[in-house]
Amino acid sequence: MNATLAAVVLSLFSAVAYAAAAVAQERLASRSAGSGTLRLLAGGAWWWSVALNASAALLHVAALKFGTLTLVQPLGALTLVAAVPLGARVAGRRVSAVEWRGTALTLIGLAALLVTASGPAPDDVLSVPQALAVAGTTAVLIGGLSRPGTRPGLWHATASGFASGVASALTQTVTVAVTDRSDSLLSAQVIVVALLVAAFAAGGLLLSQTAYQGGLGAPLAVVTLANPVAAAVIGLSLLGERLQGGAAGVLLALVGAAIAAWGVVTLSRSAPEPATPPAPLVDDDHPVAAVLALEPGSATYEPSLVPQQPNSGHLTAL
Repeated sequence: MNATLAAVVLSLFSAVAYAAAAVAQERLASRSAGSGTLRLLAGGAWWWSVALNASAALLHVAALKFGTLTLVQPLGALTLVAAVPLGARVAGRRVSAVEWRGTALTLIGLAALLVTASGPAPDDVLSVPQALAVAGTTAVLIGGLSRPGTRPGLWHATASGFASGVASALTQTVTVAVTDRSDSLLSAQVIVVALLVAAFAAGGLLLSQTAYQGGLGAPLAVVTLANPVAAAVIGLSLLGERLQGGAAGVLLALVGAAIAAWGVVTLSRSAPEPATPPAPLVDDDHPVAAVLALEPGSATYEPSLVPQQPNSGHLTAL
């Protein structure tokens, strides 16, 4: 199996695991409304959903070992695609025409990106000065986008996407450096970059929670799209990544990105705005979980789109 195929397969499994975890957590939260957190922690179902989230994050990290940032990060949109049939199945309804249209557009766009972003397994890593420069620049951008007094919404969503995308880029550096075995696992590079990963992953989570206070549809789309943009900028400018096919490849990538973005926005808009805040037990570390958190009483019926990316990336979740 070549590096590109391995990255795609791992990203697909990661997306399915994130979507399944989000669906499971939303259903659990709906059935257990008002029962208390400790009671839920004592149940096996909640821990199974946590295990699914952890597995999805590990699969994403593994994908970053085999695929470039320009390939792996856009594939995070597959979580939304996987969540559509899973959520519909759990809710006992058919996938709507809008959801089919959004899914088709997303897949077509990602297919175009797959052709242009394919390449060998990554071997370049960010040096400590480069990692600190990226972290500092991103921190300034995030500070400007989420400055005190800013109304929760698209600016916070953009900041969250940037934080998660940078976290994924830094994660790739740690993954490649650790598996390269040419240096110590406790080298300054690994330790410093790992600490930055933790900081940006946590920051992306908190920013996404703030962004979703103003509604889910538009912020969800912005988070999902800003994540791969930030990662691609780092990959193309600092890690020597290149799009295949020259000028024609760049044009195809731009067209694919636009189509995929259209699909993501379509899927996001098919989810109604919640009338009440999301249930606290839903894991907001990934956009699908937020979209699924419709209402605590929605166990018997769930309208149009159900779900909700690993920082970037998650880890894109990071």
